[in-house]
Amino acid sequence: MADITVRPMLASDADRVLTIYQAGLDAGNASFETTAPTWAAFDVAKLAEHRFVAVEGDDTLLGWIAVSRTSNRAVYAGVVEHSVYVDPAAQGRGVARLLLQTLIASTEAAGIWTIQSGVFPENTASLALHERAGFRVIGVRERIGRHHGRWRDVVLLERRSPAIT
Repeated sequence: MADITVRPMLASDADRVLTIYQAGLDAGNASFETTAPTWAAFDVAKLAEHRFVAVEGDDTLLGWIAVSRTSNRAVYAGVVEHSVYVDPAAQGRGVARLLLQTLIASTEAAGIWTIQSGVFPENTASLALHERAGFRVIGVRERIGRHHGRWRDVVLLERRSPAIT
């Protein structure tokens, strides 16, 4: 993992970010979405200061992480929802862990006290990753939506920053 670094996401990363996003969607356990958004839609939805990519030495993009606001209400200014996606060929190399560590440091430095996410229960690798990063399960939304014609549950996770009290 020494050759993997994390840097801010750039507009020039768009094609690769969206390709990795689509690969995750195609695998079937990442999201209710079935098609990655356009870069314009992604760019509007994700907070620019908390978007990162993991790259290998030659700048080959292996994965990405980004957050969106959960609400425009001032009381929720310190709460974001994140997404993390890794190229299938790079899975199991610690890429998601490195991205999540970077995001946690970034959000805490910005005064964000809660990162949340929803994960399909079948995505056991993601659930384990989040548990190791200090996330806790806060509940399960049962049969919350249909995905490819079947009802799916979503495990709700959150990480409260111990540094922001």
